[in-house]
Amino acid sequence: MPVDGSDPATDWQGLHKVKDLVQLRNPTKGWIQNCNATPFTASGNDSPKQRDYPSYMAPDAENYRGINAVRVLESKTIFTLDTLIAAANDPYLAGFEQLIPNLVHAFEASSNTNADLAAAIDTLRSWDKNYSTTSIATTLAVFWGERMIQLAISRASANQRFQAISLVEYLIQNISTQEKLDLLVGTLQQLTQDFGTWKQPWGEINRFQRLTGQIKETFDDQQPSIPVGFTSSFWGSLAAYGARSYPNTKKLYGYRGNSFVAVVEFGERLSASAVVSGGASSDPESPNFTDQAALFCKGAFRKVWFYPEEVKQHAIRTYSPGK
Repeated sequence: MPVDGSDPATDWQGLHKVKDLVQLRNPTKGWIQNCNATPFTASGNDSPKQRDYPSYMAPDAENYRGINAVRVLESKTIFTLDTLIAAANDPYLAGFEQLIPNLVHAFEASSNTNADLAAAIDTLRSWDKNYSTTSIATTLAVFWGERMIQLAISRASANQRFQAISLVEYLIQNISTQEKLDLLVGTLQQLTQDFGTWKQPWGEINRFQRLTGQIKETFDDQQPSIPVGFTSSFWGSLAAYGARSYPNTKKLYGYRGNSFVAVVEFGERLSASAVVSGGASSDPESPNFTDQAALFCKGAFRKVWFYPEEVKQHAIRTYSPGK
């Protein structure tokens, strides 16, 4: 951000010491979360206080993933590995908590008689805001939400900057009732054109595919892929899965988000479970190229073999460097 160079108060003042940074240790809540958002909600009421730090120290705003993380972590006082995995896969999409009722109200206030639009509104009205591979409402919400965002960004001024919550607020306040309905009609038309019907379960469109192992992966609707329930973290999905279509595809394929997830229990003996997106090998001929893909897409984990005797017991082959 530009500052007044003639003002001594804006001069370079040197480096901060580590103790000056926003930090939190052993909060009484028993948990700390970070979802690439503000640290001032890292541990509920035990979080660092924004007033204690300069504004430039932590400029990030809250996001819907952070809101969901706090909600889930505050729901229990004790977690096991299994319940922590379940928490990490909580399907609630807080980003639609205000948007969908606002859309439903827009329809109810209109005189629109479009039968498909009315049916889609009914689907969204009864939606619990949870994603799943079988959810048609998730498909409608995500595709419509993306159209809303594209319209908002096209209207925003060049210097206007949004973060997740402020962008959703902008959508609600600055896109008209009729435009919201028109964008949903456009969503139904797009889905029908691409897939034969707008009544598409989310997992039929949102897919995981690994064909080459290259950093810049290629995707193909005609090749095998796996349904994924997760959505972009923008909407609040703790299991973040950014997906999009490509020039030669109609379906969406993941390209960012969670790639490695682990839960660890410390004690006299460490216990852990983890999963990677796809597999540990980048060789398509390897049995470890996609051996974790199905687990990853279901939000399931594999046991981590940590101790030497565990590794030895489960080793397929061993080698010594240089031999």
